[in-house]
Amino acid sequence: MKGPKPLPKPLLVVGWRELVSLPELGLAGIPAKIDTGARTSSLHGHVLEDFVRDGERFVRFAVDWDGTRHVCEAVNVDLRGITSSNGDQQTRFVIKSPLTIGNLTFRAEISLANRSQMQFPMLIGRTALRRRMVVDSGHSWLQSPAIAHMGRIRR
Repeated sequence: MKGPKPLPKPLLVVGWRELVSLPELGLAGIPAKIDTGARTSSLHGHVLEDFVRDGERFVRFAVDWDGTRHVCEAVNVDLRGITSSNGDQQTRFVIKSPLTIGNLTFRAEISLANRSQMQFPMLIGRTALRRRMVVDSGHSWLQSPAIAHMGRIRR
């Protein structure tokens, strides 16, 4: 006879926008939109080059925000066709990197895209959210209490 099912672990509650960090890339406090309509997370980054090091394919890219250019390198997981918010199919580099929201850190797939016309330099998609977080769309900055008093921001 089977015992009772274990209770599911509680999920982190996030607002529709949060500050996130990519510690392996040296990026912290990135304003991100939480978007359950997007499958893949994306980061505003300009690909500078892709190259092979010790048999692994890497991508070097620049992230421009907060008035500073941050040059980052990451293992290139994939080159993938992704449908953008306006319905266009784009080929993007996809990396895998630890992502921190609040006290939760996990590895996430992140596509590199031109988000210069978007309000937020990063978008967190549903694959990253799944089984980890739920979104309270009526609130902002639930995991970013230091700026909870702020309205719209664009860095």
